[in-house]
Amino acid sequence: MAGESPDGSDASGESRPASEPPDDHGTLSVVGIGPGLPHAMTQEAKDVIRTADCVIASNLYQEFLRKDGTLPPESAAVEAAADGGSASEASGASSGHRSDGGTESESGTVLERPNGTRQELVRSSMGRQIELASEAFERVRDGQDVAHVSGGDPNVYGKSDLLYTMAEAEGATDVPIEVVPGVTAALGGAANLGAPLSNDFCTISLSDKWRGWDEIEEKLRAAAISGFVVVLYNCWRDYERAIEVLREERADDVPVGIFNDAGRGAAGRNLEDETHTITTLGAATDHDDEVGGMGTSILVGNHETEVWENDYGKHLVTPRGGRDVDDF
Repeated sequence: MAGESPDGSDASGESRPASEPPDDHGTLSVVGIGPGLPHAMTQEAKDVIRTADCVIASNLYQEFLRKDGTLPPESAAVEAAADGGSASEASGASSGHRSDGGTESESGTVLERPNGTRQELVRSSMGRQIELASEAFERVRDGQDVAHVSGGDPNVYGKSDLLYTMAEAEGATDVPIEVVPGVTAALGGAANLGAPLSNDFCTISLSDKWRGWDEIEEKLRAAAISGFVVVLYNCWRDYERAIEVLREERADDVPVGIFNDAGRGAAGRNLEDETHTITTLGAATDHDDEVGGMGTSILVGNHETEVWENDYGKHLVTPRGGRDVDDF
């Protein structure tokens, strides 16, 4: 547009207001539900999920969201129609009714809330993400508010980039997208360990699905040299290899915390419970039995991180800039 600057302002330098979505459109919310059970969710996340016309969530997250009533119980499912029906027909703008009187789509179940309103629940799975994104866009265009559930925070190895990438690929610029933040596992696990992230830190995913190991190793080495406390995600992928890279740049006696299913309590899926262990960088690979899968993260301290004990157990503390009581 003539007279427009690269930052979206006009020739006078004043920002143009964002355009409003059409009145007949709903909203697509990518909702972070935190690392575990609903008690760790933000109030905004609860409100968005409770009031959405359609919620897209994996079976595991559905189970978590039912524990405090964020989602209606399974017993609230309305009897399925004999002929099934298409996903786009299933909900209507807000009621959950199909035009032919049916109550369940091929991809979702219609639930009835205590106040009589209805909500469709669609199961998310790894192999259906593209299909579900396209379906979400169509639902929003039909006037539905859609909550697409992501564990932790949508921006930390979550689903937010997928929705934006799909919207770009499909030309879905008319679909309003908002991201509702959540507590990522690094923060939930660090809270269990004490105060290990009080100074600069970074997160690094060990998944090589989209990044080669050479790039992952470069990031690990740079983080170690720079003195960052490092939180490793996707530790089921070559965590021993990652630890060995960090050991090349960091002392073996540096404290390490291994935590599983932060925020999930007894509902932990990897070791059948939420756990955390404090060890050292040199001994980290001796704990294979505590690295339980996708729910495991490993926090590697720096030269300032200390093991701190009180009457109730051990904790990790990384002081900010080495300050002491007098600095306060």
